[in-house]
Amino acid sequence: MKIYSILVTVFGLLFLNSILADENASNPLAAVSNTDFRFKTFDLETGDRQEFFIDGATMINPKLKLKYNAHWWQTDVTGRDENGWESAGITLIYFPKQGKLESGLPYKVAVGFEWIVDLGDPAKGIGTGADQLAPFIGMAIVAKPGLVLIPLLQHFAEYNGTDVSLTASRLIALKTLSNAKWFKLDLKVPYDWNSETWPASVEFQLGKNYSPKFGAYIDVQAGLGGDKSYDSVVGVGFRFIY
Repeated sequence: MKIYSILVTVFGLLFLNSILADENASNPLAAVSNTDFRFKTFDLETGDRQEFFIDGATMINPKLKLKYNAHWWQTDVTGRDENGWESAGITLIYFPKQGKLESGLPYKVAVGFEWIVDLGDPAKGIGTGADQLAPFIGMAIVAKPGLVLIPLLQHFAEYNGTDVSLTASRLIALKTLSNAKWFKLDLKVPYDWNSETWPASVEFQLGKNYSPKFGAYIDVQAGLGGDKSYDSVVGVGFRFIY
């Protein structure tokens, strides 16, 4: 019942009036500093999982962004209720170039890497058992006023622990709506080189900024295809912008 109460509260907040920030932190390439507190509940093939995490970013300078996150899981996938920290990570994003395409559309290129430290215990169904490095490249394109497209390509590989080799393509579409709302579509299509599977997923996010310093949103996700790692996900987030 607590989960549904949170969802009802956030749905109600989405209809309040406020001011939209110049750049939306739901775009990972946006030049904005923020901290999000998020909750998600996963419907898995073998049980359930609840995930609580901090997800934030700060601009070190106009061309360099630092993102950070920490994840705590509660799950029953082993047949027992287990909980604990799953992982923590930092991401450095460098913006080497921006301008306009031949079509006249504004764009910004990004390169960087993500460092993921596993804090979990696979015997409890928490974590992957691998510390990873994940370089990536991406671009933000303003397709038209109020619509940003962000294609990304990232490769994940372990440097300690269980073997990981996964290449993920990702497409984000972020649309600014009226009354300080936004809508985000996030399609992820990774290829696992070890298992030769495609555990694809799609996420829909609807949010609203209630002031230049605070926003909230809901997330709905679904696994896609026969290799999906989960069926569905519902979540909420609260964003502090500074």
